[in-house]
Amino acid sequence: MDFTPPTTARPPTARSAALAHAAPTRNRQAESPTMSLFDLTGKVVIITGSSRGIGRAIATAMAEQGAKVVISSRKQDACDIAAAELNTRFGPDTAIAIAASLSSKDALQTLVTETERHFGRIDVLVCNAASNPYYGPMAGIADDQFRKIFDNNVLANHWLIGMAAPAMVARGEGSIIIVSSIGGLTASTSIGAYNISKAADFQLARNLAAEFGPSGVRVNCIAPGLIRTDFARALWENPDTLKSVTRHTPMRRIGEPHEIAGAAVFLASPAATFMTGQTIIVDGGATIGAGL
Repeated sequence: MDFTPPTTARPPTARSAALAHAAPTRNRQAESPTMSLFDLTGKVVIITGSSRGIGRAIATAMAEQGAKVVISSRKQDACDIAAAELNTRFGPDTAIAIAASLSSKDALQTLVTETERHFGRIDVLVCNAASNPYYGPMAGIADDQFRKIFDNNVLANHWLIGMAAPAMVARGEGSIIIVSSIGGLTASTSIGAYNISKAADFQLARNLAAEFGPSGVRVNCIAPGLIRTDFARALWENPDTLKSVTRHTPMRRIGEPHEIAGAAVFLASPAATFMTGQTIIVDGGATIGAGL
């Protein structure tokens, strides 16, 4: 007959039980290969349109993951404020501010040159800045407004990528991210030209992904839905428009800038090293509709 001798061990205390429970968790974390997947320590990131809105949220998220960040938008004082905030939160020399207008090829070249001079390299480029000077039906848009939309939303991205990519190609790695829009996937009676430019950005990313892929440089897009930014204010500040926009969105709301930042961190990080030529849609389900 089997006999099990009585144990004299005392029942576990609350502290010993907690330690026994916590230890395996610590071991799993130490052994998990996913812990560093989103680490951007030492990476240098340029983000256009990053003094506010989505761009600023992306800059903050990149800095949180250890990146060095270049804040850029049209106005130097706005860039200085955003960079100073990051340096206060994450340490000196986390961020620098270099103003650059999308319409100036020389200014964009200066952005690249000064970044390389200060930080030594560019690992990630986020083309976030865009323009939309016209709100209304296509029949009413002036030629100069149409040209400005395409110059700033497509041509400027082409210029800037062409300036930053060669060094990435030479090193055999890099990530380029274009912040497009779900507008490039849908129709609109009020921002049609803007939507056309954003559709062009999808194709720009696909073409460049094919060109740069053999050298290890990735090019992807993020397509946000309606986000609560000053840029999109005309689409959300009117309660009737906001209700119309969110009625058939599964999440029944618009997004916040920080809700786009995670997608950018993912595309910049080691977690996305096999992803290129693609678009991540972040829209609360707007493009699938809510159904009935």
